[in-house]
Amino acid sequence: MAFVSLKAWRARSAERAEIASRLKQDLRLALRLGEDDTLAVNEIACTDPGCPDMETIVLVMRAGAPTRALRIRRPIDAVDADDIAALAEEDRSSGAPSTGVSTM
Repeated sequence: MAFVSLKAWRARSAERAEIASRLKQDLRLALRLGEDDTLAVNEIACTDPGCPDMETIVLVMRAGAPTRALRIRRPIDAVDADDIAALAEEDRSSGAPSTGVSTM
């Protein structure tokens, strides 16, 4: 295991938080979430065969609806506009309610 300095760890943590924040903003718009809806974006390790080492999990919590977990089979820093569009299409095709566009 390699040594990671506290300074390097903090810089990486701040960078990852910024990436997650931008991704959440893009996803809120693409998923047409309202002000009462919540979104969580996390990167997790995937140990299943055929799964990438890291993947991005998006939890969509619409007011009055069950929480949905959506998966992007890429690390959080590799998610691009095509991934976001595909996720939004998957969400819409599943019959998820659209509550309007958020300005957040």
